[in-house]
Amino acid sequence: MPNAKVLAAKKAVVEQLTDKIRNAAAGVIVDYRGITVAEDTALRRDCRENEVDYAVVKNTLLRFAFDNTGLKDLDSHLNGTTSLAVSADDPVAPARIMADYAKKLNGKFEIKGGFMDGKAVDLDTINALAAIPPLPMLQAQVLGTMLAPITGLAVVLKQIAEKMEAPAEEPAPAAE
Repeated sequence: MPNAKVLAAKKAVVEQLTDKIRNAAAGVIVDYRGITVAEDTALRRDCRENEVDYAVVKNTLLRFAFDNTGLKDLDSHLNGTTSLAVSADDPVAPARIMADYAKKLNGKFEIKGGFMDGKAVDLDTINALAAIPPLPMLQAQVLGTMLAPITGLAVVLKQIAEKMEAPAEEPAPAAE
């Protein structure tokens, strides 16, 4: 029989994980086996910069949290070393960061599965999400698309104005 104090601490961790998963726009679970301390530090820095919460979690505790949130489909991925990356605001950020590190670390870092909007998603969906550019880049692309016709019109109007301002050349007198 586990100690009551230890059991209470584990229940508190499960509650925190449950709240984190419920409030997350998306999350990714990964196998981090074999990464170095330097690689882990760089990963955590990238996660902090993109407001992604990344933590190593015990499979049993995460299984309870997934069961509490209706994500039982992900229980099969909870074996070996497991870490969880979630974001409350940007559903693309966890997938993008984890997929980038999976490519960089080539076999030492493997995406197991993920969830989005309270539903489990497969690896293909996670890779598709990872291919979406960051939000500031998407905003810049939309703004550029909206400004392109206006910019084109301004260029044409400027050329017309310059053409009208240019003095018309007088024809040379005919030679006699």
